[in-house]
Amino acid sequence: MELNGKRVLVVGLGKSGVASALFLKKHGAKVTVSDTKSGEELHNEIPILLDNGITVETGGHGERTFRGQDLIVVSPGVPVDVAPLVQARTLGESVIGEIELAAQFLPGPIVAITGSNGKTTTTTLTGEIMAASGFPVLVGGNIGTPAISFAERAKPETLIVLEVSSFQLETIRTFRPKVAVVLNVTPDHLDRHRTFDVYVNAKARVFENQQPDDFSVLNADDSTCVALAARTHAQVFWFSRQKEVERGAWVRDGNILFRNEKGPREILQVSDIPLKGAHNLENVLASVCTAMLMGCAPEKIREAVRTFRAVEHRLEFVATVKGVDYYNDSKATNVDATIKALESFPANIHLILGGKDKGSDYSVLNDLLRKRVKRVYTIGAAAAKIESQIVAQKDGGPELVRAGTLENAIRRAHAVAQTGDVVLLAPACASFDQFKSYEHRGKVFKEIVQALAG
Repeated sequence: MELNGKRVLVVGLGKSGVASALFLKKHGAKVTVSDTKSGEELHNEIPILLDNGITVETGGHGERTFRGQDLIVVSPGVPVDVAPLVQARTLGESVIGEIELAAQFLPGPIVAITGSNGKTTTTTLTGEIMAASGFPVLVGGNIGTPAISFAERAKPETLIVLEVSSFQLETIRTFRPKVAVVLNVTPDHLDRHRTFDVYVNAKARVFENQQPDDFSVLNADDSTCVALAARTHAQVFWFSRQKEVERGAWVRDGNILFRNEKGPREILQVSDIPLKGAHNLENVLASVCTAMLMGCAPEKIREAVRTFRAVEHRLEFVATVKGVDYYNDSKATNVDATIKALESFPANIHLILGGKDKGSDYSVLNDLLRKRVKRVYTIGAAAAKIESQIVAQKDGGPELVRAGTLENAIRRAHAVAQTGDVVLLAPACASFDQFKSYEHRGKVFKEIVQALAG
């Protein structure tokens, strides 16, 4: 892709938008950035852009801004169906996302990991396995470092391990992973995608450009993933915690095995995994399968898994206060993630739910609420909807407390929780009603709990 002298518009000034704008400018493009946020809200981002000679538009998207551009690069947080982008496409302008821009400049193999839940843990673990195996590796994408930031550093032998979201996959064209992993697909982001089918189709685009010498890794225990196998031209490998698979990774008698054309091999024991929950066993199986396909040695995989620690804000143990354990799962931003968190504890849970609704059905939590949860504390904008859908105490459900804020929820739980109980932040919602991000929400949770611990 030739950028020198091209007029390029970057829409959205999140991490990836800023990184894209700076990369494009460095390669000779005439860059404009546009964001609906005010200049005051973007006071941290604007100076570096202006210092690099980039034109900045804030407070909305001007109609003329989108005209006459050779390329428009959209940040993942910007819906692809906003009016200026629809009009730009109608006028024949090229619209891509940051992950596609990166794909044009990354010279080495890409491992792309997507799914409704578990992406961050699996991406991080896969990166650590690759590093332990001696690969030069860079890890980022939807977590941490935008993929475009790797374009200056990556060499042909550098392995790029990326977490990719449905929002990022909506705007690809040539993006082609050597290994594409889909961990699971359950309803999420329906406030943006509108229907589950549209969401599934966005996830499936990770396979779009793969060829027969590439690999697709899928969850054999997830019916949507099983159906997706028909949509890839790559070699399909499976992972399963419930049954033996013909090709891929599975569990037998407490051992994780991997099988390809050379036959089955024992890789590690389930007891080697330091993370809680069945969902983390699935994440490890996906990482094992990916690592074996990329040529890692079983002993290196074993070593990396044994020393791996939970990702921050993902079922993260915070503290024990007066015999009560506090866990931060702020990254549980959808209902399925909350289900997985609840399944990690047998009983006596004080659950903090709520935030910004994403079009979710909270009634699917009811079976676990009856069996494992003592009290539910609702917070944020989704509180009323959650309360209308979850099982009432008179029907065998938990006690319900309208807490309003995260701090009030923690303090109310602290006042009544008994030794052996668990206070769990697994909100099943986005964070943007009261917090800047799920990281911000998790950080506040940890600060409040640590203050209680003294």
